Amino acid sequence: MNRGFNTILAAQFFSSLADNALLFAAIALLKSLDAPSWQTPVLQQFFVFSFIALAPFVGAFSDALPKGQVMFISNGIKVVGCAAMLLGLHPLLAYGFVGVGAALYSPAKYGILTEYLPSDKLVWANGWMEGLTVASIILGAIFGGLLIGHRVEDQIVQQLGALEFNAGIDTAPEFAIFVIFGLYIIAAILNCYIPKLSIEHTLPKRNPAFLIADFWRGFLQLWKDPLGQVSLAVTSLFWGAGTSLRLIILAWAAVTLKLDLEQATQLTALVAVGLAIGSVVAAKTVSLEHAVKVLPLGIAMGLVVLGMSLVTDWRPAALMLVFIGALAGSFLIPMNALLQHRGHQLMGSGHSIAVQNFNENLSILLMLGAYALMIDAGFSVHTVVVVFGLFITVAMAWLAKKHGHDQD
Repeated sequence: MNRGFNTILAAQFFSSLADNALLFAAIALLKSLDAPSWQTPVLQQFFVFSFIALAPFVGAFSDALPKGQVMFISNGIKVVGCAAMLLGLHPLLAYGFVGVGAALYSPAKYGILTEYLPSDKLVWANGWMEGLTVASIILGAIFGGLLIGHRVEDQIVQQLGALEFNAGIDTAPEFAIFVIFGLYIIAAILNCYIPKLSIEHTLPKRNPAFLIADFWRGFLQLWKDPLGQVSLAVTSLFWGAGTSLRLIILAWAAVTLKLDLEQATQLTALVAVGLAIGSVVAAKTVSLEHAVKVLPLGIAMGLVVLGMSLVTDWRPAALMLVFIGALAGSFLIPMNALLQHRGHQLMGSGHSIAVQNFNENLSILLMLGAYALMIDAGFSVHTVVVVFGLFITVAMAWLAKKHGHDQD
């Protein structure tokens, strides 16, 4: 590890930490405004929508400038969105604006790895990047929860209220957003110290029609390439399944384990812990040349999810969720690295990651929709778990059979 790579990791950590903490602060702000309950899940939809709507454009933007500069601009947009929320813009709109920054940031944070590091270091680098991202998800939830808690309300906000200048901070959610604003500033400052790399891929035109057509060509190119196809399919399946699994665990824990919402939420964090473990193991043991060899781990993950239907005690459930996360991290990291490598070779890292983000977020929307339809149809939680586990197992088995020898 060198200073440049450490700076990239630090910038990503603080930006992601702020993203995850801001979600909880925005939810608390909605509640303080007596907003309808349906607006809480819509927050995440506003955030994700930018990744889909801007997919044809963010890759070209990422490849048009040095990646560190793109990351700085993206964090600047997040700073503006966070400040707008603090100044009174509706949380849905403000968080959606932060999502624009996140959509721009994503191709750059992964694309810079392919430009800054040799290909034999990509799995290792992805392990660090994903490990710190998972840590920021866990710590963001804890940090965000602490900032909007009664202790902050009673001890800090009241003291600020006694000051002549308190920046209009009257509630814990507002104080949380103010602190998170500072995290985005730190991330933006770190972006300024990221090594400046040369631009490797340029576009002959930059008008919207050309960018949409260019994105579509990249979309088809990755899906037609055997290695691009398998890595894109696996990463899309993972994020769609992972997002759905988080909600399924909440319902499953309430029905099967008799846990309340707070306890069930803590249980979901164990999947992220396992994901971090699996990421580290993959980074140390799997080379880019053998990335497709990890596909059977996805089949194992589906089978373990199926086993959730047999568990009735929280202790084996906790171990099972850590194991699910570890299996997921073990195949996600090599697939991410393979996708970045192939995308970088075929069209430029920014373009390929924009295609990846489009597919992954589309998968999230579709799989959450399928889960909602099953609940609306009256399926029991156990049935949902079984259907979900079978889908992962069959999908990964099909991919393993079709692509298991692509790198032989």
